[in-house]
Amino acid sequence: MKKIEAYEQTLLSDYDKGMLKSSSPSKEQLAKFKAAASATFIKDRRINIRLSSPDLMDIQARALEEGIPYQTFIASVLHKYVSGRLIEQPSNLTSRSAARTDKRRGIKNA
Repeated sequence: MKKIEAYEQTLLSDYDKGMLKSSSPSKEQLAKFKAAASATFIKDRRINIRLSSPDLMDIQARALEEGIPYQTFIASVLHKYVSGRLIEQPSNLTSRSAARTDKRRGIKNA
């Protein structure tokens, strides 16, 4: 289990003591947030791309893990990339993905 940092412990303590209060946005703020969200997700352009079958299968598998349609997943990844919020993390996922691709192509691990 992850160790709780001092700041998190303070928040938990304040919550338990009832010191934290919920703040609701005003109607004007809600309208502003709703307009911003709607403008962000307007999909008014269509593109066609060609992908290798193994890449598409990996994308579809990742989308399934996320619980969203694969086209929505692709749009989300592209949006995160262009907005600078896509962070590449070296991990087993890259190795796992490469292993799946190799398996589909008939390449055995050495």
